[in-house]
Amino acid sequence: MDVTRERAHRSWRVAGRIARLSDNLIPIGPWGIGLDGVLAWVPGANTVYSVGAGGLLIYEAIKAGAATPTLLRMGLYLGANSLMTDVPVIGWAMDTLFRGHLMAARALQKDIERRFGPAEMPASWERPARRGAVRLAG
Repeated sequence: MDVTRERAHRSWRVAGRIARLSDNLIPIGPWGIGLDGVLAWVPGANTVYSVGAGGLLIYEAIKAGAATPTLLRMGLYLGANSLMTDVPVIGWAMDTLFRGHLMAARALQKDIERRFGPAEMPASWERPARRGAVRLAG
């Protein structure tokens, strides 16, 4: 299957959106919480979301022509992310902290960058400056 650079970069951007929504919607220092972490505390809802987002990541990886090792790595991250939810309380807490969608998305993005070069990040992904923050000239 021949994959165009444009199609691969589209998959790169979709993976980034899923990672942000799933695991980095609310940044907290070097960590973040997203829908996957919040929904971990709602039995059933997290499984639906986690499997859906993971399925979309795998679909995009296939459309981008990701290498087999990348697909396997993504599957391991996503499988671990989904399995944690089955353990009440401790599993939910671990799922809140384990960023499986983010790790799978980054694996796909690195695979795409190796083959097609870096994709342009949408301007909407840049964090706005906090109100009252001082910008340093550089």
